[in-house]
Amino acid sequence: MTAADLSQIVKAYDVRGVVPDQWDESLAELFGAAFVRVVDADAIVIGHDMRPSSPGLAAAFARGAARLGADVTLIGLCSTDQLYFASGALGLPGAMFTASHNPAQYNGIKLCRAGAAPVGQDTGLSEIRALVERWTEQGAPEPAATEGTVSERETLKDYAAHLLGLVDLSAIRPLKVVVDAGNGMGGHTVPTVFDGLPLDVVPMYFELDGTFPNHEANPLDPKNIVDLQARVRAEGADLGLAFDGDADRCFVVDENGDPVSPSAITALVAARELAKNPGGTVIHNLITSWSVPEVVRENGGTPVRTRVGHSFIKEEMAKTGAIFGGEHSAHYYFKDFWNADTGMLAALHVLAALGGQDGPLSALVAAYDRYASSGEINSTVADQTARLAAVKAAYADRDGVTLDELDGLTVTAADWWFNLRASNTEPLLRLNIEARDEPTMSALRDEVLSLVRA
Repeated sequence: MTAADLSQIVKAYDVRGVVPDQWDESLAELFGAAFVRVVDADAIVIGHDMRPSSPGLAAAFARGAARLGADVTLIGLCSTDQLYFASGALGLPGAMFTASHNPAQYNGIKLCRAGAAPVGQDTGLSEIRALVERWTEQGAPEPAATEGTVSERETLKDYAAHLLGLVDLSAIRPLKVVVDAGNGMGGHTVPTVFDGLPLDVVPMYFELDGTFPNHEANPLDPKNIVDLQARVRAEGADLGLAFDGDADRCFVVDENGDPVSPSAITALVAARELAKNPGGTVIHNLITSWSVPEVVRENGGTPVRTRVGHSFIKEEMAKTGAIFGGEHSAHYYFKDFWNADTGMLAALHVLAALGGQDGPLSALVAAYDRYASSGEINSTVADQTARLAAVKAAYADRDGVTLDELDGLTVTAADWWFNLRASNTEPLLRLNIEARDEPTMSALRDEVLSLVRA
């Protein structure tokens, strides 16, 4: 394994690649040793998803960590937010083996310090990579004088109890909810979390299967929620929920089977959190709808705009003491959950809000869904920098238009805004547009895309 090879799998926020072509158990063992060395841990917690390669990789990581003297607690099959819960509740650095929504041949590691604080390139991941590179060339490190222990612990019931202690569902009306777990970890967590609630749950694809036989476990792609939409309509359900592969993100569809935008969910949850924490700060990334900061202000809160990405959101939450944060990609972050993201807690908020009144979900979220949005449109381009510059030049001198480059290029006018960002991993530009009405949004979309794809 060369430095160049490692650069293929060590990303900005995590480790991810094809098993066994790009990484395997021998490399996982070195990552385990490097992790405890860099975070200076004498004990860690490890969980894994349902992918065929996950148990072996997690066990190898545990061996590497124990070899350097760290005691290891294995929590076995879990969602990513269940691992964050274990890290927070036990006060231990953690490692989650998952490749989230990626295809079956992929696997990865999401790492955190005690209290679920993220480990990314600037917070330890580059040092971990450097150690693994050294050890692949020079041989594994010497074992500690006393190797660490490896034990197992059950955390699912404690995780469920913690979440249910944060949202009061005791008085909601009975609801019929279709849940598409996508053969991912939602099939593991939902039955325990929802047990005993006044919910008629219609399960879809709850069988844990890391080969994803029914559809990709990526609900951000519209084709992967088609089954859920049809089932909600067929069942006459009140709503539908779809979880991604590691069940840290949750997508919502209303009683008509129509998708509810993550921005509307962010605004709804923000209003609920501000009712509990008057005057609180709410973080939103720069691609969420205008409606999010509007709703936050209307409910007496302070909105703070930040870059896209969980490390930026969590950093800003820690800095500002924010009570909640949301992203357009359906990641939802809670102060009461160690500033970590949990789709399950967002889902419980939606159930509580819907079940606490008599109207349908479509009417409830209409107050939070105020503008016409393009969704994220990807364009493959040969030169990202040149195309971004061309778009910037086209709008730089327009009257009443402001530009900022906090994250890519954001162009804002009185009736619309758009953001154009380069992908970190592919030759893509990602475009998001919002306007006060559909015709304005459509016209702007076509105009910007003609410049991007010229």
